[in-house]
Amino acid sequence: MNDKRKALGRGLDSLLPGRNTSVSAVMSQEPGISGQEISVDLIDPNPYQTRRRINEEALRELAESIKVSGVVQPVVLRRAGGRFQLVAGERRWLASKLANRATVPAVVREISNEQAMEITIIENLQREDLNPMEQARAFERLSREFSLTQEEIASRTGKDRASIANFIRLLKLPGDIQELLETGELTLGHGKALCALGGFPDQLAKAAKEIVSRSLSVRQTEELVATILNPDGLKKQPKTRTVDPNVREAAQNLERTLGVKVEIQDRKGKGKIIIKYGSLEDFDRIVEALIEH
Repeated sequence: MNDKRKALGRGLDSLLPGRNTSVSAVMSQEPGISGQEISVDLIDPNPYQTRRRINEEALRELAESIKVSGVVQPVVLRRAGGRFQLVAGERRWLASKLANRATVPAVVREISNEQAMEITIIENLQREDLNPMEQARAFERLSREFSLTQEEIASRTGKDRASIANFIRLLKLPGDIQELLETGELTLGHGKALCALGGFPDQLAKAAKEIVSRSLSVRQTEELVATILNPDGLKKQPKTRTVDPNVREAAQNLERTLGVKVEIQDRKGKGKIIIKYGSLEDFDRIVEALIEH
């Protein structure tokens, strides 16, 4: 994880091509107002936030910690008229409000809209608890807002290109299935498999319900999707039995003697001999031959 965070950090400086001031520099530059207490009621949410869900239990735990030890790391703000707008530190701000704190320690910086958006997205991608849809929206936004290719996003965020492509594909799924991915009822692996049913909305909806109701694994989901896409191709083919050469020779000898098709089904020394006849004349001749022997 440390290597991944370093890769993400290095990407901040080059994420916005043509920009004169890097985000990492903005976060530490002077002049700036640092170490001051800002009223929690004067702070507005970050409009570029891609996170939609916050773990309520974890937030309560953070609030209890703040009651005892205070806010260890200041939030990062920028001015917005006579108020302030969050750039980084949403959980600390919300937990401070939950802890009934009147103020929160803050660093106020002069940050452009583009830089604020970039900081938010990168901060989100550095978190380990993002659900698949939150990551998908973050990557899509980097692509849309900054006109970056998936290869460029990969090089700047420490993610591989294939993973980024898989995340972005999730955004093509219907809203109700995206909701399942957000709540954790479906995993990224489930979502990747379901993307193959994008052209079959009815089957897609049924498959998603079946995955959740039966708690299917990703492997089982892939098999389910493959069956839906190719119902005939996955039917089990009869296994080809290896016939013992001695059994085959015995069947051939009987066929020559009786003049009809003979099949011997042998299972470890036990089985049956099937004699196939095509007429009553064949039947009578076979019975006579067996009686004579």
